[in-house]
Amino acid sequence: MNKDIIGVRFLAMSHKTRSILECLLAALLFGAAAPASKLLLGHGSPFVLAGLLYLGAAGGVLPFAFHGGAPGLRRERRNLQNLAGAIFFGGIAGPVFLMFGLARAAAADVSLWLNLEAVLTAFVAGIWFREYLGSRIWISALLVVTAGIWLASPQSAGSLDAAMLVTAACFCWALDNNFTSLVDGYTPAQSTLAKGLVAGSVNLGIGAVIEGYGFGLAESAAALVVGAFSYGASLMLYVAGAQQLGATRSQMLFAVAPFAGVVLSWTAVGEPVTSGQIGAMLLMGVGLSFMLTSKHKHEHTHEAMTHTHSHRHDDGHHSHSHEGLPPWTRHTHPHNHEPMVHSHEHGSDLHHRHRH
Repeated sequence: MNKDIIGVRFLAMSHKTRSILECLLAALLFGAAAPASKLLLGHGSPFVLAGLLYLGAAGGVLPFAFHGGAPGLRRERRNLQNLAGAIFFGGIAGPVFLMFGLARAAAADVSLWLNLEAVLTAFVAGIWFREYLGSRIWISALLVVTAGIWLASPQSAGSLDAAMLVTAACFCWALDNNFTSLVDGYTPAQSTLAKGLVAGSVNLGIGAVIEGYGFGLAESAAALVVGAFSYGASLMLYVAGAQQLGATRSQMLFAVAPFAGVVLSWTAVGEPVTSGQIGAMLLMGVGLSFMLTSKHKHEHTHEAMTHTHSHRHDDGHHSHSHEGLPPWTRHTHPHNHEPMVHSHEHGSDLHHRHRH
């Protein structure tokens, strides 16, 4: 098939398909973080490693953070509060809990415990952030957490402590996921840059004061590279997907991250393969299929609003146009929405925050 035709078809794919692919790629990159961090933890403080990882994330997205967004919206109190919540829980507290958990358990076990993030995200989204949760979403969450419990049953001394630390990290990231999906006025790269610079500097400073720096030049460089890809590129892709799919659906896609983490733990770290891990992964796949086939459709009303986010002009919600810009091209700028009443399948994204 002609390469130009393939390229056009890729650009013209539905915004839902594009967002699903973004979340899956983000999951694969993040899945590599646990085994890579496990290899680095022997060289210094968990605080310092968490700081280096997020400073690396900031460096990874820096080239993409200079354009787009809306300065006026970024200064609004609501957006600053949401961003501050994402920075504290997702950038400062979550990574530190994860690093301390990794220091006490195998990388494969930690990778699989991270499935709790999907369930906790669904709970927080439904109770606190008013995100719609259908029956198939709850079935999906039940299957994923069942598989996670099956795989993550404590098998050795100290595993319970590690599980509690990783669970705390997952709860922090559940809050982060929901705060991030509501941030307006920032592009994904800009919100990731802010999180990486602030959280990375705070954790690096805490670690250096409490335990000393510890890492050599080679280990520091490796940590920055891991952060650039597993946290920087991953977070940027996840934010883009979450803004289109909603926190719960995007996080359920993100639940494939343990697959990548376990495979790398087997191959790069040399941890053993078990039949239980393989069986539970199949159960997770079934759970994810329920999420992907979940449907929610009814007549609903959109109030007039002005905001900024990544969008396309072929999604039924953005009727404005730009001369010379194809309708399937994603871009970011301030735009207005007129009042609208219509019916279509939708998730709880930036344009659909309602109970039903």
